[in-house]
Amino acid sequence: MKKKYLIVYLHTGGGHYAPAKAIADYMTNHLPETAEPVLIDGLENSPRFVRFILEDGYRILQAKAKWFFEFLYGSNKIAFFGKMTSRSVSMFMKFQLRKVILTEKPDIIINLHFFTIDPIVKVLKKNNLDTLFYSLVTDPYSAHPIWFYHKNQNYIVFSEELAKKLNENHPENKIYTFPFVVNEKFSKKLNLYRIKMLKRELDLPDDKMIILVLGGSDGIPKGEKILKKLLKKNLDAAILIVCGKNKMLLENANQLKSLYPDACLKIYGFVDNVYELINISDAVITKCGASTIMQILVLGKIPFVNSFIWEQEKGNVDFLKKNSVGIFEPKVKKMVKKLQKFLTDDSLRKHYEDNLEKLNMRNGLEEVVKFITN
Repeated sequence: MKKKYLIVYLHTGGGHYAPAKAIADYMTNHLPETAEPVLIDGLENSPRFVRFILEDGYRILQAKAKWFFEFLYGSNKIAFFGKMTSRSVSMFMKFQLRKVILTEKPDIIINLHFFTIDPIVKVLKKNNLDTLFYSLVTDPYSAHPIWFYHKNQNYIVFSEELAKKLNENHPENKIYTFPFVVNEKFSKKLNLYRIKMLKRELDLPDDKMIILVLGGSDGIPKGEKILKKLLKKNLDAAILIVCGKNKMLLENANQLKSLYPDACLKIYGFVDNVYELINISDAVITKCGASTIMQILVLGKIPFVNSFIWEQEKGNVDFLKKNSVGIFEPKVKKMVKKLQKFLTDDSLRKHYEDNLEKLNMRNGLEEVVKFITN
């Protein structure tokens, strides 16, 4: 019998939509006869100003005033403010979610954002529905308290550390632990032959190491400065930079390219081949969003992190440092020096790669979907 799965997310950064899309695609590709996924943006029919505050405001603050985003994130950890914010946002989603839930009549609801928990719980209670409801906590180590305001819920988490904290502080909930969920293709690394062919397709030298500078859809913080330092170092490496939708970074990168015409530099805007670019890279400079970091680690690469959001992404940085599988350095000049040493010191590179191999990082997508559908 075919079951319907309502997958709820918000477009507040790619870290919520990416796993939602990965789950839906897996069901469509592998379980077409037993599972029908329905993706729903919790803010789809909300007023424009609400979408602007939660979606564009999120991106603008991260790019222009990270300190203020961190202040809002921290202040909402105080229960009074957090509950007030959650209920306020819920007001603009509950009618749409009520309509979707009552119309679609899902067998199971899969939720990927803490702001959508409150309206979903209220709709289920008000309509006396016993629909099975899972929340996938997309922050693997530093989960915001708003996730856990409602009791007797089902949570899927992506680290033993978080599971332990929740079992101690929220014993009334059911906690299930799996590896982090990323797109299915990240479950398998490309072989050396395919990597060689990809380099040829991208017009990249086969005899140089590849440095990938990778941010989110808005590019990477200090992207121009990082690129400038890399070019000044005159490293014997090819440099790839993904600017996303950041037009200013794209323009500045092209200006730098004209100043360093002999450098092996490839500049990209918004791309859909991140999987391929990570596979061919020897080191990845990035920020510390959970989805990007996990994609890099699962593919066996070492991330160089130059930026993270205090509290929200601090756990990701701590994980990299604790297990010695990544390097955090906010000062661009020092980070480029560390990167140069990493690329030229075989024993240092092996140290990080051996540590990563011991962790046995893998994609939890198949395990999570099988658990939910069974």
